Amino acid sequence: MIYNSYFCPEQKRHFMETTQIILLAVSASISFALGRTLMHFRKRKKNAERLLIEKRAAQAQRDTPPGPESMNKSKRKRQARLHQH
Repeated sequence: MIYNSYFCPEQKRHFMETTQIILLAVSASISFALGRTLMHFRKRKKNAERLLIEKRAAQAQRDTPPGPESMNKSKRKRQARLHQH
């Protein structure tokens, strides 16, 4: 009978023991949970930075002086409403 070099000739086959399987499952789940946690906080930080940039851009747009009045009457009304706030 031909044996693989991994197995000893006196043993028929060597399977993973239950403790090794449990250890593998636990370490995989810990690794997965840690990765998801890191991704959650990274995404949260990125969203906070994006909101801050959007707020600054909106404030800068509100702070810009109004341009010259348009010849179009409805556009003048829109411009007046925008710069009223």
